[in-house]
This record gives sequence, structure tokens and C-alpha cells, in this order.
Amino acid sequence: MLLALLCSGALAESQPAQTAERPADQLLRALLSGKMSVAEERRVGDKIAGNFLGAVKLVADPALQRYVNLVGGWVALQSDRPDLPWRFGVVDSEDINAFSAPGGYVFVTKGLYRRLGNEAELAGVLGHEIGHVIRKHQLKVMQKSQYISTVAVFLGKQLKNEDQLIQNLVGNGAEIMSRTLDKDSEYEADRVGMVLAARAGYDAYALPKVLEDIGHISDKDSRLALLYKTHPAPADRFDHLAQAVGDRLDSVPEGKTLDQRFYRLP
Repeated sequence: MLLALLCSGALAESQPAQTAERPADQLLRALLSGKMSVAEERRVGDKIAGNFLGAVKLVADPALQRYVNLVGGWVALQSDRPDLPWRFGVVDSEDINAFSAPGGYVFVTKGLYRRLGNEAELAGVLGHEIGHVIRKHQLKVMQKSQYISTVAVFLGKQLKNEDQLIQNLVGNGAEIMSRTLDKDSEYEADRVGMVLAARAGYDAYALPKVLEDIGHISDKDSRLALLYKTHPAPADRFDHLAQAVGDRLDSVPEGKTLDQRFYRLP
């Protein structure tokens, strides 16, 4: 009996120990497969949002931020991912633009917010960015990146931790702001934004009105430099929406603009 126990112990010791897969490896595999859990998606979004807010701060107006979160949260509830921990914010930049990150982060610049005339227009802009998140456009860009393809070859050898992987994928705040999605993703997000705004009871045509307004600004205006770098021209987006939507929304009850309820910056 003793001999048997000793032998079994020796055999157990001789078996190679199972090495637990590190979080960075798990996250990389999830990115490569396109099957990320909400928690994994959120961790990527946390890093992107953190880097982004390291480059540009939120506007120091708690009432504004609460208002935008209420509107954005209501629009997000109309999507097929209402359970994400959605967070919305207005950042202190005079650029005319908006951004989003995986896991439910959406940011609008102060410059764009000032161009908006009512709550429906805000809902349309937020709906566009919500569209990027629910369609996982940013994650798809990461999947196609040269960096992740290279790392996949050396999986388990080069990554020290999850933060290193995410940092290398997302870059710094300036890189995040200048990241470009393909035109099809932007057009899809426009369509989603219109639909979500309509479902939320807003004027479905508010987003096209925003695009039309931005299109009237000179393309030489420095506030639009980043928008033109990262998006199709507003006129192209307006035309695409007109062709894609056609008369499909004619039967939808007329939505509200809520001009009086819109929070206006001082």
C-alpha cells in the first residue's frame, strides 16, 4: 500500500503542471475569434476611454453631463444591446466630432454640441455612436490590425499583461481620436442612429439635419479637420441616408424635437 501511494505520488509529480492561460492571452483569443464577452469588451473600452480622456477632459458642467446621459441612455435602450453599462459625455474640445468605444462609451465634443439645435439632434448624434458600439465596428478594426496579427504568431511569449495588449491596440488619446472606420461602417451607424432616434420618439430626420448643417461649414474650418479625416463628407452621408431610407420612415409617427427641453451651453 505504501509503495503504491509513493508511486502514485511520484507519477503525479512527474506530470507537467497545467499552466493557466493569462488574461492577456484570453483577451487576444477573444479578439481574434470575434467572440468577446461583455466584460472583455468593457475592459477594452475602459482603456480606450481612459486614454481618450487623458487627452481631452469632460466639460466641467455636471448638469450637462447628467442630461446627455439621460438622453443617451434612453436612445441606447432602443438598441439590441440595452444591457451594456452605457456612459455618455461631452468633452471640452472645439472640434466638431463625436467618438465611441467598445463596451458602451460615447463622447460628443463641445464644438459639435453647440451646433445642435434640439434634443432630437442630440439623440441622432448619440444614436450614430451607439450604432458603432452595437455593431462592434471598433473591435472589427482591431481584429484586422497588423499588430494583432503579429502578436497572434507569438501568443504567450510577448505579452506581459492585459494592459500591455490593450495599450498597443488602442494607442494614446490622440491616436484614438484620429482612428478611421471604413465608409460602410459610418453609413451603417448613420442608419442605426436614425432608427434608434425614431424608436425613442424623436424626429427621425434630426440626424440628417445635423449633417446638412455641418455641410454648410467651410471644409477649411480647422474645427472640421478631424471629422473629415475620420468620416465621409457630411454631404455624402446625407445623400447616402436619403437613398438608404427613402420613404421607409413615412409611416412612422412624427417624432418630437423637444427644443425647449434641450440643455443649452452658456
